[in-house]
Formats: sequence, C-alpha cells, structure tokens
Amino acid sequence: MNVPRAMYPVLRLYGWFRKVANSLQSPLLLLVRLYWGWQLIQTGWGKLHNLPRVTAYFASLGIPFPAFTTHFVADVELLGGILLAIGLFSRFTGLVIAGDMVVAYWTGDHTAMLSVFSDPGTFYGAAPYTFLFAAVLVLIFGAGVFSLDFFIKRSIKLHTPGIPNDNSYTPA
Repeated sequence: MNVPRAMYPVLRLYGWFRKVANSLQSPLLLLVRLYWGWQLIQTGWGKLHNLPRVTAYFASLGIPFPAFTTHFVADVELLGGILLAIGLFSRFTGLVIAGDMVVAYWTGDHTAMLSVFSDPGTFYGAAPYTFLFAAVLVLIFGAGVFSLDFFIKRSIKLHTPGIPNDNSYTPA
C-alpha cells in the first residue's frame, strides 16, 4: 500500500505514541493486580473472620450448603487475592475470580447483573463489578512483566535447551 508522503510525520508520531502506550501495559497490570489483589485478600479475610454472619447471609440468598460455600468463597478470595497480587498463575486466577464474581452478581445482585444493557450504571455500581473487571483484565492480558509468572517463564526459557532465549515479553 502506498502511503502519501505527507502522512509520514503522522505515522511516525502515531508509532511513537503506540510505543509509549505499550510500555505502560505492565505497570498498569501491576497496579491493577496489587490494588485489587489486596482488596480481595481483605474481603476473603473479612469473610473468614465473620463466618457465622456470612453463612447466614448466604443462607438468606438461598445458596446451597451455605457453611461450606462461605469457607470456599472466603478461601478463593483470600488465596486468589494473594496469587493475583504476586502475579502467579495469573490467568487461571483471573478466571476463577471472574467466575466467583459472576456468581456473586447472580446470587447477591441479580437485578444489577441483568441491567448491564438496560441500566449500565446499576451494573457498574454493584459491588462485584470492579473485582470482575480486574479479573477479566488479568485473564485477557496476563500479569505483565512485573510478576512471578513472567519471572518463571523467563527462567524456564533461560535454563531449558531448545527453547529460544529471546527474553522478549509475551503475555503469560
């Protein structure tokens, strides 16, 4: 494709802008993982230290086996928050947390979940939204270079014969 000569400065500027924006991907993912990982840790910890109250709430929602479910959800959020924050098994953790948040929407705020298109403000305002968004972000983009996932992947490439050692970043 022939590009008009007058477009060269615009294309160069856009190329520079893309490079700068791409360089911000891993720092953004680190901030998302640290912030929302910490929030999940606190949420899981809070559930573990208020088991009777959370179990009663789960029972009031009609969730089957509320005592078991309370322990399970608290453990998922606590461990998932830790794994998210340190960037270990990030995509799988993002998937599990996203699933947890979809269930939280469905059971705790069904109306908000169904209003995603008809009343987006209600959907965005629900408690599970930001956790779900952060989990999906990490699920899709990975943990970035500031993570244990990247460190492990790079270590495996460095110490395994036959695997190219290009040290370039490919989202984990």
